[in-house]
Amino acid sequence: MQSVIRVDLGSQSYDIAIASGSLNQLGTQVADLNLGKKVLVVSNQMVFRHYGEKAIASLQQAGFAVANTILPVGEQYKTLNAVQKIYNTALENRLERSSTIIALGGGVVGDIAGFAAATWLRGINFVQVPTSLLAMVDASIGGKTGVNHPQGKNLIGAFHQPKLVLIDPEVLKTLPPRELRAGMAEVIKYGVIWDAGLFAQLENSKRLDQMRYISAELLQEILTKSCQAKADVVSKDEKESGLRAILNYGHTIGHAVESLTGYKLVNHGEGVGIGMVAASKLAIELGMWDSECDRRQLALIEKAGLPVKLPAKLDIEAILDTLQTDKKVKDGRVRFILPTEIGTVTITDRVDTDVIRLVLGKMQSN
Repeated sequence: MQSVIRVDLGSQSYDIAIASGSLNQLGTQVADLNLGKKVLVVSNQMVFRHYGEKAIASLQQAGFAVANTILPVGEQYKTLNAVQKIYNTALENRLERSSTIIALGGGVVGDIAGFAAATWLRGINFVQVPTSLLAMVDASIGGKTGVNHPQGKNLIGAFHQPKLVLIDPEVLKTLPPRELRAGMAEVIKYGVIWDAGLFAQLENSKRLDQMRYISAELLQEILTKSCQAKADVVSKDEKESGLRAILNYGHTIGHAVESLTGYKLVNHGEGVGIGMVAASKLAIELGMWDSECDRRQLALIEKAGLPVKLPAKLDIEAILDTLQTDKKVKDGRVRFILPTEIGTVTITDRVDTDVIRLVLGKMQSN
């Protein structure tokens, strides 16, 4: 099974190639892009242990001079220090403007490596080889790169489109179950914001919380439809001037929960799951969608094994304060993406703080 999805951005267009076993063809795929002969593979310790040798061997066989940088595992390391480590390797290996940084890893690795690629020599080539479900369907597509500031997630960053996104579903076999569930949050998001057919497919599947319950055919469908949804939106709005903001469904409150729990207690996908529940409840309070849609979304989030309550003892006022540092704040007003029906959402900044406080209060764990 193979799918190729085009992200149509004029001179910056690129392909998302989804094929089982394609990691073995990384070298030939990159060679086909006619880029420079120096590449820097950025990965983390866990991913590199599984796939580093395979990726480097494929690149070397295709005639590339390969260097690598290994980062520690975890969102808490998504900092400028990690970028500095990549710069150091780039300098040691004399990376040029024709050279390429290849991100081999999940969303954290992709964000850091992409930001390094965007800023080294004012921008060099970048290729995404995502190894987590979350990165495959979301973080690797669209050119958003960046690192966290102590006061908020992804506050430092740049738009820098990859030359290629290479997705090998086989690598998900080594993905920890918690990370699979985190990726499913983004898949469910696409069903709510864009693709009612994908949402129905997920509803018809028996379980979504462990890899062994997901057939190769369903996985290919999940990857293809999710990537197509992201490509459609990004092609229409590359720099998030309007429509692209809908991709942040569940992320507004989700990011606040993530950062307030130190990126450890709640991971990104879990934060998005909690955020989608909150967005759904806000939409009900505002009379924008009905309780049946809310029930269906909640059932799907629970089927994916994701949390639907706020972590115990998380201060609601701290969440409200953190929302003010969100990138989507405009003129001091927080913009929310709220659902109106399965497959459609709207963007609004007319959500009263008291309504947010009420919804979050109902979502608190005892």
